[in-house]
Amino acid sequence: MTGCRTRSMSWIGQLWSYETQKVIVVKNRRLGTIYRLLQLLIIVYFVWYVFVVQKGYQAQETGPESAVITKVKGVSTSKGPRGIKKIWDVAEYVKPPEGGSVFTIITRIESTKQQTMGTCPESRTVPNALCVTDEDCKRGEMHILGNGEQTGHCIIAGRGSLRTCEIFAWCPLEDETAISESLQDYVQNFTILIKNNIHFPQFGFSKGNIEGQGFLRNCNYHPVLSPSCPIFTVGFIVSEAGANFTELAKKGGIIGVIINWNCNLDLHLSKCRPEYSFRRLDLQNKISSGYNYRFAKYYNNNGTETRTLIKVYGIRIGVIVHGQAGKFSLIPTIINLATALTSIGIGSVLCDWILLTFMNKNHTYSLRKFDEVWKLEDGTAITTVSSLQESSCISGSACTLVEPVYKDMGPAVEFTIIHDGLGQDGILPPPGS
Repeated sequence: MTGCRTRSMSWIGQLWSYETQKVIVVKNRRLGTIYRLLQLLIIVYFVWYVFVVQKGYQAQETGPESAVITKVKGVSTSKGPRGIKKIWDVAEYVKPPEGGSVFTIITRIESTKQQTMGTCPESRTVPNALCVTDEDCKRGEMHILGNGEQTGHCIIAGRGSLRTCEIFAWCPLEDETAISESLQDYVQNFTILIKNNIHFPQFGFSKGNIEGQGFLRNCNYHPVLSPSCPIFTVGFIVSEAGANFTELAKKGGIIGVIINWNCNLDLHLSKCRPEYSFRRLDLQNKISSGYNYRFAKYYNNNGTETRTLIKVYGIRIGVIVHGQAGKFSLIPTIINLATALTSIGIGSVLCDWILLTFMNKNHTYSLRKFDEVWKLEDGTAITTVSSLQESSCISGSACTLVEPVYKDMGPAVEFTIIHDGLGQDGILPPPGS
């Protein structure tokens, strides 16, 4: 019971003890080299990466407020039935026409003309559309992938003996009479003007990608020759995105124009310029590739409501704006400097670990690293010495050590050390103390 109480009191006493560093100079070339290399690596990391590359001395703002306006120019032609030529201008091949950040340039269409409401055989590609008798067709039923409502009759589907259920829908169906027209001959030469204005509210900074109106008349974007021109040709965008134009014009696709603003506001404002990159965004696979959609044009034909169904294949272009701005600020500078100075101490921690783990033969270093100091009732400070302090102290003998233990800034106190030869040293207070 007494032993438990003694250990408990010893543990409680440890709560009120204070630990401070003790400096020991170790004359070891390997350890000293490791220590200096670690310090050098930490300094290089903070100077080069944190302050130069990451600009750790700046306050940063990402995600600028942005507005995008686009304008497409160009004319193309297509050949319809019986070789009839048709002219396509901006009003027809750009959808939607508002000039927003996302738009489609039509490259090919499949049109089904003169559709009216009536009855016709269902498409053979629709599940459960095939039939043998009228009993196979349920009146009023509609399939989610079908084209209309079943009438309950089983009829011949086009030429041959194949029969499908009759439906009430817009007839004739598009897969039976669709006519294909291609615009791709001139699409590569179409030009796209992209106007982009950004604003960083934290710094109150605004900038646009058009620096003057005069140079827009005769410029086309080139990453080296004309990097400030915001006019791009469709062929250049497709090529930079790594896509094949012929395939893209036939099946359609989605391309992203990425505008990145990286502005260092500590420099002149003219140095803040956008960088452009291009990427194909739609995934190419055998199940669903390309990009297409449908719309219809309605008209009245001798009192009958009629429409032309148009399936469009095109290049869908989306303008995506990213950006960040930075400006010198005292707060991040102080924080990163303090972090750098603190991190230099990591070298000492690692070297201490190496010293005490791999180089501490016969506990030579650990005995010298840790000392305990306590105060007697009369106010005298006593130090427990972990090992011999002087070479004159030999095993089984006593020697005198002048230990710089200060009491109220008084003179040094002289102690007598008793060494037992087992690595444990005792201290006797000086005579008359």
